[in-house]
Formats: sequence, structure tokens, C-alpha cells
Amino acid sequence: MKKLSIFLLVAALVLSLAACGGTSGKGKEEDTFKVGMECAYPPYNWTQTDDSNGAVALESGQYAGGYDVEIAKIIAEGLGRKLVIVPTAWDGLIPALESGVIDAIIAGMSPTDERKESIDFSDSYYREDIVLGMVVKKGGAYEGATSLADFAGAKITAQLGTYHYDKIGQIEGVDQQEAMKDFTAMRVALASGIIDGYVSEKPEGESAMAAEPDTYVFIEFAEGQGFDLTEGDTSIAVGIKKGNDELVSAINKILAGVSEADRKALMEAATKNQPAA
Repeated sequence: MKKLSIFLLVAALVLSLAACGGTSGKGKEEDTFKVGMECAYPPYNWTQTDDSNGAVALESGQYAGGYDVEIAKIIAEGLGRKLVIVPTAWDGLIPALESGVIDAIIAGMSPTDERKESIDFSDSYYREDIVLGMVVKKGGAYEGATSLADFAGAKITAQLGTYHYDKIGQIEGVDQQEAMKDFTAMRVALASGIIDGYVSEKPEGESAMAAEPDTYVFIEFAEGQGFDLTEGDTSIAVGIKKGNDELVSAINKILAGVSEADRKALMEAATKNQPAA
């Protein structure tokens, strides 16, 4: 009986310690704010080798910087959590959110109707200058283009899984190329002459020109000469797992405290601070 009592006491102690360890781990998990982004979509997000300009450390030993990172830092601070950036391929962002690998998507993502079927979105955290245009090669055949009609016969692409790619169909006679994985790949393809242009939003187009002014030109079409867009196309928001209304509400409250002037300043800084391609 004495041996049995000692055994039961030890077993109870082990279970108690295990329970305490589980609670501690859960607490650490709840103290983090895991944000998914490509870390390859300047000026929204990119990867760099040091912590300059407020970049956030990644598990790989590299750092993530950009406009999305600055917004993520503001939200994490407002939530009282430690920010963890999780580099994720664009087409893996929504699955990662749905499976709980990340808590939010802050990746220059537009809240399109199609995406709203899968996930929820916060209020917009960037809207100004969301203009859809075309990045072409400086000195190339399409540098002087002023309308979509000028791209008849041109080899045009856009990023895989984006509304940008869907809009290419609005160009009559276009030679629509296979969608590409990311903007780095598209810039390389354009510089090497594999494509004649790629569809992009103004911040990324200006980012390309800032990084390599002798290589890229962003064409912004006049009203009526460019792409037809919906309201969901022309804003950027935080993606949240369906049904997490409490987190959406908390993020909206935090974003409401960030002025338009501050948002514009953050984007200007991101465009200036991006590393060379």
C-alpha cells in the first residue's frame, strides 16, 4: 500500500507538471501575432540581410521590411502581442490562414469578392494611389503606350492568383502569357525580353522604377483608357480567418488610429528604403 501511495503521488506530480507546461506553451502562443506575407513584393514587403529601417527578424536569419511590415508592427503593438513574420508563398497565404499557421495576412492583398468567400477582411489599410497599370521596359516598344489598346499583340503576364492576371483579358488582341510566381520573376522576365510587360499596382510599379530607373517604366493609364476595376480591387486590407469577429474588430480599431498622412509617409519611406533588386 505504501508503494502504491508513493506511485500515485509521483504520477499526480508528473501530470501536474505536464499541465503547467501545456498552459505555459499556450500562453506563449497567444502572446504572438503571426503574420503571413511573401517577403517578395516591394514596396509592400521584401527580404533583406539586416535590421535597417525597422526590419523584423525572420527564423531564416534574414529580415523582413516594407509597408506591410510597418503596418503589422502597429497592429501587433496595439494587440499587445509579439510580431512574428511568416514568409509564405502568395498562393499559400489563404490556406495558411485557414489552417491556423498564421493569424493574419498582411501582404498587399485586395479584399475581392472571390477572396471574401474564403476569409474575412479588416477595413482598408492602404487605398491611395491604388491604380492598376503596366510595367514595361524602359526604351522598349511599349514605353510610349497610353491605353490598353496599345498592347494588342504584346506578351503580358501578371502574378499567379491575383486579380491582376484576370484583368489581362480586358486587353483586346493581347498575347496573354502564363502567370508568374512573384514580382521578382516578372521583373527578371521583363528585363530579359521574355515578356513585354506585366500588370501591376502603382506602388509596385513605382518601386520597380525606384530600384532600377534605367530598366523599368510604370504606365498609368488615363481615365477610360485603362482597366475596369471594382471597389474591392482598389484597396488593401488585412485578411482574417472566417468568424474571428473579435480580431477583425480589434484590428479595425487600431487602424482607425493611423492617419492617412501617416500611411502615406510609411509608403513613401518603404518605396525609398527598399533594397535593390
